[in-house]
Amino acid sequence: MEAIVLAGGFGTRLREVVSDVPKPMAQVAGRPFLEWMLDNLSVQGYSHVVLATGYKHEVIEQHFGNEYCGLKIDYAVETEPLGTGGAIVNGLTLCGEDEVTVLNGDTFLAIDHKDFRSFAEQKGCGLTMVAREVDDAGRYGSVVINEDGKVIGFEEKSEQKKHGHINGGIYRLKASLLAKYRVGESFSFEKEVLQQYYRHNNVFCYTTNCYFIDIGIPEDYHKAQRDFAERRPER
Repeated sequence: MEAIVLAGGFGTRLREVVSDVPKPMAQVAGRPFLEWMLDNLSVQGYSHVVLATGYKHEVIEQHFGNEYCGLKIDYAVETEPLGTGGAIVNGLTLCGEDEVTVLNGDTFLAIDHKDFRSFAEQKGCGLTMVAREVDDAGRYGSVVINEDGKVIGFEEKSEQKKHGHINGGIYRLKASLLAKYRVGESFSFEKEVLQQYYRHNNVFCYTTNCYFIDIGIPEDYHKAQRDFAERRPER
């Protein structure tokens, strides 16, 4: 099984606490956050991971090399920022399967990936995503789904606190979904693909209330230090 991890972020919001490494390499409980992610992907049955890198990509390459924890590692390096969509297209050039899992490199969501892949296969659509149930969806912006788990809309961030579902930053998608985009083209996967594709195609959400953390937010980065200190490396 193959996965693309989006690991090219600048970490602008984290500059006050992490300034010398790419955001996914920020130290969390004594280890780079990306180590926690890759350990989990190895345990979850993946064998090949493409790291879509950009800012200070050499730091990541020198740390992980081409094999880590039983995972074959390849690098899709951006010479200039490509956005999340461009990074995925870049990463797909190094994948051999038609369907891959895509994950944000600055979030951790403790789902059962085998169950998620089975869910996506059952739905049989070009794009399936994970939605995390939260008490304050306004903080992130929410995904609106119907009783069948089908995406019917998206709502922007707001100051109004309300229960709902947020984008968990994990997708299962067919490579053909992005066939119209050129390698090296810059675009946002969330805005130009996800928030448009659902209008004319079925997009289903695998919903969960599993542990979730986004280290791109300083408050949650500090929380992650405490949370992951209690976790054992999943090797």
